Amino acid sequence: MTYTHTVTVPLSWSDAVERTREALAGQGFGILSEIDVRATFEAKLGADAAEAVGDYIILGACNPGLASRALAAEPDMGALLPCNVVVRRGKGAEMTTIQAIDPQTMVQLSSSPEVQEVANDADARLRAALADLDAQAAV
Repeated sequence: MTYTHTVTVPLSWSDAVERTREALAGQGFGILSEIDVRATFEAKLGADAAEAVGDYIILGACNPGLASRALAAEPDMGALLPCNVVVRRGKGAEMTTIQAIDPQTMVQLSSSPEVQEVANDADARLRAALADLDAQAAV
């Protein structure tokens, strides 16, 4: 089962991170959390572990309207929020990969029709953000 939507773009690491933030904002998502996996690995596991993972950041993206609807329908959905978006680039790579969680994975854990509607909306918005990134990178 695929649980992410993925694009790989010919952008530098910093451009990919910046444009990912912009594309998410364009779809109504804010960033609630940010995890710099490389820095965490370096601090906790050493330089070799950081080098092995490469540039890797996890953005906790949230669309407040969608989150509100999901939590109103099923408060336990909070354990699955925010929607994680990964920007990663391995050592020596010429391309950067951006991955967003497929919100349909949430639906598999809930029978609520409202959660299904929220997942469909979030899915469309995350796909649009990734498509925007892909289109911008091609220019």
